[in-house]
Amino acid sequence: MKKLVLPLSLMVPMLVFSQTKKKDTTKVTDIEEVVFQKKVVGRTTDLSTVKISAKDAKNVASISGGIEGILKTLPSVNSNTELSSQYMVRGGNYDENLIYINDIEIYRPFLIRNSQQEGLSIINPDMVSTVNFSAGGFEPRYGDKMSSALNIYYREPEKFELSGEASLIGGRLTAGLASKNKKLTALFSGRYRNTNLVLNTLKEDTNFNPTYWDFQSYINYHINPKLSLSFVGYYSKNDYEMIPKERSVDFGSLQRPLNLTVFYAGKENDKYKNMMGTLSMNYKPSDQWKFTLDAFAYQNREREYYSIQSQYILQTFDPITGAPLTTYDTGGQIDHARNDLFVRTYGTQLRGRFSPNVNTDIEVGFKFEKENLKDLTNEWKLVDSAGYSTPVAIDDPRFGTPGDLKLFYRIAGQNAIEPTRLSAYAQYSQKFYWGTKKVFINAGARVSHWSFNNETIFSPRVQFAVKPDWETDMLFRLSGGVYYQAPFYKEIKDLDGNFNNTIKSQRSLQVILANDYEFQMYDRPFKLTTEAYYKKMDDLIPYYMDNVRIRYSGNNNATGYAYGIDTRLFGEFVPGIDSWLSASYARVYENIDGKGNIPRPTDQRLRFAMFYQDYMPQYPSMRVNLTLTYAMGLPTGAPIILDQNGAPDVNAAYQYQRTLPSYKRVDIGLSKVFIDSKDKKQKYGFWGNFEELILGVQVFNAFNIRNTVANQWITDANTNFMYPVPVRLTGRFFNVKLEFKIK
Repeated sequence: MKKLVLPLSLMVPMLVFSQTKKKDTTKVTDIEEVVFQKKVVGRTTDLSTVKISAKDAKNVASISGGIEGILKTLPSVNSNTELSSQYMVRGGNYDENLIYINDIEIYRPFLIRNSQQEGLSIINPDMVSTVNFSAGGFEPRYGDKMSSALNIYYREPEKFELSGEASLIGGRLTAGLASKNKKLTALFSGRYRNTNLVLNTLKEDTNFNPTYWDFQSYINYHINPKLSLSFVGYYSKNDYEMIPKERSVDFGSLQRPLNLTVFYAGKENDKYKNMMGTLSMNYKPSDQWKFTLDAFAYQNREREYYSIQSQYILQTFDPITGAPLTTYDTGGQIDHARNDLFVRTYGTQLRGRFSPNVNTDIEVGFKFEKENLKDLTNEWKLVDSAGYSTPVAIDDPRFGTPGDLKLFYRIAGQNAIEPTRLSAYAQYSQKFYWGTKKVFINAGARVSHWSFNNETIFSPRVQFAVKPDWETDMLFRLSGGVYYQAPFYKEIKDLDGNFNNTIKSQRSLQVILANDYEFQMYDRPFKLTTEAYYKKMDDLIPYYMDNVRIRYSGNNNATGYAYGIDTRLFGEFVPGIDSWLSASYARVYENIDGKGNIPRPTDQRLRFAMFYQDYMPQYPSMRVNLTLTYAMGLPTGAPIILDQNGAPDVNAAYQYQRTLPSYKRVDIGLSKVFIDSKDKKQKYGFWGNFEELILGVQVFNAFNIRNTVANQWITDANTNFMYPVPVRLTGRFFNVKLEFKIK
């Protein structure tokens, strides 16, 4: 087997060569379909969409989840933690991404602070048929977020099926049913995961007991060829218990090595419950008309309880002998939280599509949503350094400082609101010939109103694409518009713990210029996609990155901008299977209260990723997949600091600017296929009941690189200097899994 190795320089698109027009100038007199891409399940007119294979998503070696794990190999997507299924897109944060299952918007848990707490992704790879992902410039039918839209379509089984997976960190079981006439189909799936073994690779003495499980269903009943009903149900329960004992971290430089040793008492016990149900009626009276009526409900119950006392010593060592030299600080702190959150949303949406011919689509939609939020927050931190509470100043350590005991910070609030959210959209899509060029246009707008802040937003969006009549197969795309980040629970909650009803939607003006170049090399298909973008943002709400939790200031007092370029080479590096290389350069800045531009916490800069699949030519049942990621470190600002008035100082980010180390990771999946559904050989006996049987070994973090997800800030009371102590991620872990599918 001859493999293909390409230099990185080929990832720059060739836009000029071979642009000779075809000599065929035959006039088109009949209406014919203008084809830009192959038709797939889950029809979309969005040209900004990247389609991901559900099979590739199942195969990828990832701790966080199949779909999100493979999304993180795309050039526009960034993440600095493998334990989380969340991701950042083109300078946006974790909260700026839309997620849909069968065109219904999905919510994530809100209180999750550490990536270890997150557990299972809501998307079940066993149930997925189509994955559509847009990194920006998406069409009006998608909601009000500033960064990306992910739309997942679940599949209908064609016959009885039973499949599952068992591994060292969990398992799943999926059953599919279909009646003989296929009027009734049902898909049920349950998953369980416990990442205790993975978390034990952290270099700290901690007892972890994280258990996550969920159950999902997708049921369809086709009443007649024109009318059908469907139901999507979801229930998940995450329990996270953590009892820390001791932690030792070496950091600093070769000339000045530092060590932080911490001894703990107490524990953390968090619980998250999520439920969702959607009943849909699909009516298609003719090939031209289609109507969908959805009734949905979502409920989220979260509890974050912890009381942890820690005693620490910060000292430096002789770089040669390793003997302790200087002790900079000794002290301790108490972290306490009793946070409860209840979120319930329910409503209905009506969508209609009119397609007078194969090249034209007119779509409208209306959505009504009622929201119920109840938030109880009581969170504080007491910091003690050498016997003195900070942030109280120590004038003379011999006598102490008179005055009241002050907490390092305290966030407390009791909030309850029941607002209503209304939204509507309309869009027009047209494919046509302009001379000999193929042209596509998608234009429309959406409007939304939220009763909590009495704000109405209007979001016009447009996409334009042209495919010249060249020998070289190229497609040029231009998209953009006004995109808002409609506020919800996180954005309206300030650092005091109260809801701010004067908060406004954050706004982003986006322009994206893209090129798709398809070509053949070594008689194999390849596609090179390059996208350049610019975002101008205002009414921004400054925020802190607290591990994977976003903490907003609660005020629209910042502006910003982002720009970058993405490129992805996709194709058959090995005959018959897809792989890709991704590279991107991106910057994002913000200006808080006119104090000047500084990098936002999601300033990505340079990033490179690869998803590669291969097999042994003599033994094609032996397969391998590899994901590689390199990303420059993200900025990390100061923690929550109190100003002279005892209020949170959101401008402290200008005083404490650090950059995390680069994120480097390689995950490898090896598998042996004992029974393949494509194998036509007849099998008898017990093994004849199996359609698939695969044994795999996954090597997470193959090179055992200790990545950093955040900094823990330790204050030296003598100098008031704040030391950023790295919070490390997981080490190398070997996972064994068995996959099966029964006929």
